[in-house]
Amino acid sequence: MMAESDATVEATRRLNVKKQTLDDAYAAPANFLEIDVVNPVTTIGVGKKRFTDYEVKMRTNLPVFKVKESSVRRRYSDFEWLRNELERDSKIVVPPLPGKAWKRQLPFRGDDGIFEEDFIEERRKGLEVFINKIAGHPLAQNERCLHMFLQEPHIDKNYVPGKIRNT
Repeated sequence: MMAESDATVEATRRLNVKKQTLDDAYAAPANFLEIDVVNPVTTIGVGKKRFTDYEVKMRTNLPVFKVKESSVRRRYSDFEWLRNELERDSKIVVPPLPGKAWKRQLPFRGDDGIFEEDFIEERRKGLEVFINKIAGHPLAQNERCLHMFLQEPHIDKNYVPGKIRNT
C-alpha cells in the first residue's frame, strides 16, 4: 500500500521549474511576428482620384517567412483582396475589416470624407488589428496570399493560391 502511495505522489509531483531571471524575462522572444501599419499617404491619382495607402512593416523570426523584415505599401482595397482570398481558400474564420465608410464618400459633404486625418487614423488602427489577427493565426501563416501581401512590393492578383512549404 505504501509503495503505491509513493508512486502516486511521485507521478503527480510538480515539475521542477527553473526560476526566471531578469535576463530571461527581457531577452528576445523565441518566436515573434510584429506587424505595424504606419505612415498613411493620400495621393491624387489619375483623373484627380484620391486614395490613401499605408506602409505595412513586418519583422519576424518565424521559419515560415523567408524574408525576416519587409516594408510594403498597401491600399484598403489590397486588404479587401487579402480578406477575400483567405475566406475563399483557407479554413480559418477571417475577421472583419474596418468599415467601408460609404457615407463619407458621398459628394457635397462639408468635410474631406474618407481623407480626413481622424478617419484615416481610425482606419489605420483597424487595419493594423486586422492584419495582426490574420498573420498571428498558424493556418493563415502558410497561405501564399498572406506572404505576398506582407512581403512582395506588388500583389500579383493572378497568382496561384496555395500553401507555403518550408524547404
